[in-house]
Amino acid sequence: MSGVEIAVELVALVVAVLLVTAAARKLDWSAPLCLIAVGVVASYVPGVPEYELDPEVVLLGLLPPLLYATAIRTSLIDFRRNRGPILLLSVGLVIFTTAAVGVVAWLVIPGLPLAAGLAIGAVVAPPDAVAATAVARKVGMPRKLTRLLEGESLFNDAAALVALRTAIAAIAGSVSLLQVGGDFLLAAGGGLVIGFAVGALAALIRTRLEDPVTDTALSLVVPFVAYLAAEAIHGSGVISVVVAGLILGHKAPSMLSGRSRLASRLNWQTIQFLLENIVFLLIGLQVRRIMTEVGDSGLTALELVLICAATLAATIFTRIVWMAGIGLARRVFRRHAWPWRYSAVIAWAGMRGVVTLAAAFVLPADTPQRAVLVLVAFVVVAGTLLLHGTTLPVLVRRLKLPPPDPAEDALQEAAVLHDMTRAALEELEKIRTPEDPDDIVERLRSRLQHRSDSAWEELGRQSALSETPSDAYRRLRLKLLEVEREKFLQARDSGMADDDVLRRILERLDIEESMLDREEETVPDSDRELRTPAATAGSCKHLTKNWPSVEPSSPDVCAVCVENGMTWVHLRECVKCGNVACCDSSPGKHATEHFHDTLHPVMRSHEPGETWRWCFVDKQLG
Repeated sequence: MSGVEIAVELVALVVAVLLVTAAARKLDWSAPLCLIAVGVVASYVPGVPEYELDPEVVLLGLLPPLLYATAIRTSLIDFRRNRGPILLLSVGLVIFTTAAVGVVAWLVIPGLPLAAGLAIGAVVAPPDAVAATAVARKVGMPRKLTRLLEGESLFNDAAALVALRTAIAAIAGSVSLLQVGGDFLLAAGGGLVIGFAVGALAALIRTRLEDPVTDTALSLVVPFVAYLAAEAIHGSGVISVVVAGLILGHKAPSMLSGRSRLASRLNWQTIQFLLENIVFLLIGLQVRRIMTEVGDSGLTALELVLICAATLAATIFTRIVWMAGIGLARRVFRRHAWPWRYSAVIAWAGMRGVVTLAAAFVLPADTPQRAVLVLVAFVVVAGTLLLHGTTLPVLVRRLKLPPPDPAEDALQEAAVLHDMTRAALEELEKIRTPEDPDDIVERLRSRLQHRSDSAWEELGRQSALSETPSDAYRRLRLKLLEVEREKFLQARDSGMADDDVLRRILERLDIEESMLDREEETVPDSDRELRTPAATAGSCKHLTKNWPSVEPSSPDVCAVCVENGMTWVHLRECVKCGNVACCDSSPGKHATEHFHDTLHPVMRSHEPGETWRWCFVDKQLG
């Protein structure tokens, strides 16, 4: 095949992915399932080239960057907090599925050795959380479940590939239990050591890089170095990539510049989008070749249907049994267990993906009934995507799981930004010198305060103003940027300035626009009160005091603003006397003025559905 033909095929794959994913998004369908379906149909269209999904290309070329892209976005703090459940899913469940599905395959496929059955069990064992988490975010699944599924997907591939390696060795000869244990320890230990080493070395180098292009180029190399180095010592390349990604993702805020983080984030999101979706399309394109090979197996169509159905059912059922067993065991031993509804969703989120089909092609050519095993792997991938992908949203809605609350997110954001602003303002007073112009210092104060006020304004949208001050600023600045960009284009077209100068100017405009163009979120009505989350709650003697209940001075207005003909953004209530006044984002700032006049230390939000409080004395949220 010539280079031109290869280039044309790659472009065709990318264009097909873009068209199908755009259509799926518009129709609110599952993109992975649509891509597989399009691939299946295209594989039978005359003239469509036969794409061969080389397992080495997937395991060495696609798997490391996909794992790394997920790992750098995974919170190391959350991973540590949920490491027990994640290990139960990513190691325990993989081993259980390998054994259970292996026995079923051994029983239903004629002439199949038990070792080959265990091999197909290992192939179908690891779920791919890409589709599951996409559903999770679309239907509003609790974030704890989403993070458990993402954590499971990071490490289950390692356990499955180790199990597959052992099963393939057993097909060729005898394998002792001691050897199995040694292989697993070597894979896990070697992967951890290499991952830590690569992650630490890459962090050390990236800390010294200031150019975003060089930094991004280095980040593209890291997953492949981690994978190949671990595999060279017979360790787990998957674990190595994940560990390196977790380390670098955790260290990114302290070791990279803002420009480097923005460039890296956008590049890796693009890489992940293309690789994930191209792989699902390639899975569908394998069908014609798989069916051709199965035709030589000597099995009837009915036998093939029964074999595939039995293996698919065993794959789904083992996950349900495992989750039920975990829940029962935790209750018997009186350990903390998540609600049964959470277990039900996790049990039904077992969609398989690219690793399953790639691992199937890894099976040696002399494996008994290899073509049938590859077909089984494809049916498990397509079947779980179809069954779970179409019913998981319905299950989440029927179980009425609490979705992430945008109002609570906004409160956490406001609390963190307030602490950051307070620290920055205190530092400004320390570092300013008599030579620093007062107008520059005041401009810094204003900019810092505006960012904090903007976050608080996201709360309590049932305010007297349809547009908050920050909304008005964003609207006006975007209009001014539009005018500035028009003038920039005139300067470019007339040759007024050198191209390098113009590019620097455009970069400044783009950075400022990206800071203004934030995603609009509306706070939904909720029966739950908006309380301060435990992660951001502060404590002081004023907040912990049992304040007596008082009647608010006004149900829904700031009396001082009404008297002076002013407007307000949000309302706050003094917990000691019940005075209702406007917030600091309002022109009057009468709640703060009330504190200075009376020294009453604590106010609470007077917005509907909000019960968080603020101590003026200790600057604490509680």
